[in-house]
Amino acid sequence: MSLEKFIEAADKHEVFADRLDKIELDGCKFHFSAKDNLCSTEFQARAGSRILEGYRPPFDATPVRKMREAGGLLIGKTNMDEFGFGTFSVNSAYCIPKNPFDPQRSCGGSSGGAAAAACIIPGHVALGVSTGGSISCPASFCGVVGFTPTYGRVSRYGLIDYGNSLDKVGILSRTAKDVRRFLPVISGKDERDPTSCTQPSLDMNGNVAEVAVPSELTQNISAEVMSCFENALKQLEDMGIKVRRISMPSLKYAIPAYYILATSEASTNLARYCGMRFGVMNEDFDKSFNEFFSKPRSEEFGDEAKRRVLLGTFSRMVGFRNKYYMKALQVRQLIIREYNKVFEECDAVVSPTMPFIPKRFDEIASMAPLEIYQADFLTVPPNLTGMPHVSVPCGYHDNLPVGLQAVAAQWNEGSLVEFAENWESNFEYKFPEAVQ
Repeated sequence: MSLEKFIEAADKHEVFADRLDKIELDGCKFHFSAKDNLCSTEFQARAGSRILEGYRPPFDATPVRKMREAGGLLIGKTNMDEFGFGTFSVNSAYCIPKNPFDPQRSCGGSSGGAAAAACIIPGHVALGVSTGGSISCPASFCGVVGFTPTYGRVSRYGLIDYGNSLDKVGILSRTAKDVRRFLPVISGKDERDPTSCTQPSLDMNGNVAEVAVPSELTQNISAEVMSCFENALKQLEDMGIKVRRISMPSLKYAIPAYYILATSEASTNLARYCGMRFGVMNEDFDKSFNEFFSKPRSEEFGDEAKRRVLLGTFSRMVGFRNKYYMKALQVRQLIIREYNKVFEECDAVVSPTMPFIPKRFDEIASMAPLEIYQADFLTVPPNLTGMPHVSVPCGYHDNLPVGLQAVAAQWNEGSLVEFAENWESNFEYKFPEAVQ
């Protein structure tokens, strides 16, 4: 099939929030897409939100610029949950991306469109962004490889932030070979992003000889996912990788710590969208100060964005900051120390990527916000600690993909790429017949 046919299929799945009307591949070495919260000069950057309707950045985000300089053609911006707030990409103001394996099911979130694009278009590389699992989750649901590097490995310049201490730009693709090829392209120090300036050089070599499976990450998992995961562990042992069962008690605190920190940072970041410099302008100039700035926020933010602004503002209030925010920072350090202790003896920590197969949209509609937040308990720990991780397909239930997530120590991306490539040589990935 031609690229145009794949774009047509992508449109049916609501993959793109914005795309080029005419795509000319002559002269380009590869094509790629960028999540809607990564700035680029040809496209709007709306981060899935109505409040940024019409915003066209005058510059490229650093990862986008580096992909262009390597010969890539940016063919579109992929759909996402508003500002990254979600697990199923149902919070986008611009339609809802549908799973290529079953259009009645979710792509995962918040990089749902990116994962669907990687699944639908062979040879395509999608730039995604992860805060609490927004690369691993959709990679699992769409049956592709999702790679999230160490926090600070890839510059965040040009990213519309969700949580400044948590956001990471990564790669989604059909194969780990693309990760090996393009991770060095987007990585590196950038003086416009100080968090990227302390990183050591990227070493793409490594080895995973022994993995740890925390008992805390195998509880409350659906039978379908657990069956695929246990079969994957047996496959790892057949590949000569030692599997060790361990306990990491601190992981049970990851979800509450994450949502306190993430919402606190989100509420601060979203304060700029008031219609003065960013956001839809309120033309009612005769209004009072509070009315003038609250109107566009009340009308243009979605329900989930408002919920997280309220949660984050509460956590930062006088009298609550020490009780919640500072305590969450302490929990983050506790989890980092426990991971590092495990890495003294093991090369990676593995678990299922998501606790269930892709959910149907009618099932998602009946879930309470707290249930949705809890669904991220497998992907939040490595994101909270800023450690690199990769999700690879490890099985299928009723032709729906199941993911396995591997986490390595900070700056050890090479061992995870090697692990994913070795896994691919022993496990055959499947893709929907319509996009073969």
